[in-house]
Amino acid sequence: MIAQYYRDPDGILPNSAAIAFTVLGYPLGIALMTQAFWPVKAIGLLLVALTLIWSAYFIHELAHQTIFKTLEANTRWGMAMTWINGSCYAYFADLRRKHMRHHVERADVMTFDVQGFLRRAPAWFRNTVLALEWAYFPAVEFVMRGYVIALPFIRPGAGKSRLRIIAIFGVRTAAFAALGWYSLSALALYAAAYLAMVTVLRFADCFQHTYDAYPILDESPIPNDKLRDRAYEQANTYTNVVGVDSPWLNMLWLNFGYHNAHHARPTVPWYRLPAFHRELFDASDSQVIPVRLLFKSFHTHRVIRVLSADYGEVLPLEAARRADGFVGAVGVSFLTAV
Repeated sequence: MIAQYYRDPDGILPNSAAIAFTVLGYPLGIALMTQAFWPVKAIGLLLVALTLIWSAYFIHELAHQTIFKTLEANTRWGMAMTWINGSCYAYFADLRRKHMRHHVERADVMTFDVQGFLRRAPAWFRNTVLALEWAYFPAVEFVMRGYVIALPFIRPGAGKSRLRIIAIFGVRTAAFAALGWYSLSALALYAAAYLAMVTVLRFADCFQHTYDAYPILDESPIPNDKLRDRAYEQANTYTNVVGVDSPWLNMLWLNFGYHNAHHARPTVPWYRLPAFHRELFDASDSQVIPVRLLFKSFHTHRVIRVLSADYGEVLPLEAARRADGFVGAVGVSFLTAV
């Protein structure tokens, strides 16, 4: 009977298992974090971090309608996943619409000009953000999340959305207050798990494109200043995997690292992406940048990329340390695109 809801017959088992793991593992992980035995708490921390990450990437899958047959089912489950990882302040439909622009227009179409905001901000605020980023705290991502919450209060005629934001904030604040009252250490561990999720997502987003970035709140088109065809798309898209043939490790982010394959055909579901990648690309394809080559760039450019004018450059395949100049993107998460 469950088969009638899924888009593809071969997706019944992997999707059912992964969704069940995410939906059930999240509360189980929280429960484990409240226990007195610290090894159990550590298991809970890892479980919550992983289910937060998977819930985020399921939002991406559901936005592309790769899971269920109907738009309604994908939307309902997408909304559920936003509640798990805290992106529920934005409407799932808005997240989906903005992400589709990324694919159609072949650019990073962002909601908020975070770089312009930081340049105009008081020096103490800008320097605080840069200091936090130096210390590996993803301050820019929290500025973006703050903007999503504040947007209805900035935009005129958004009364209902303001009430919705207040209600969501009240519910989530009460839930975290209850968790802290029951176990302060569990609340601290939850914060650590959330930071792990944000860091994993921003690392993936950081090194998947050398697109142009455009902060556009409405539906205005991006400038028609260059040919952005499929060749441009693939040349400015990168596959950042632990290893092309590392199935379990790439599952950390639901195969999101096979990004060239995803952009070649965005409707291919997460569990088929490794095989689809091998159909399209050689093992030594220049667009493949193993994660091990990106750690140095992530570290070296962690402050520079906050205000960088572009994403840097990736050198040809034969170049030594070819990813060292890949500055990377900042503030382009699909969880904050509204």
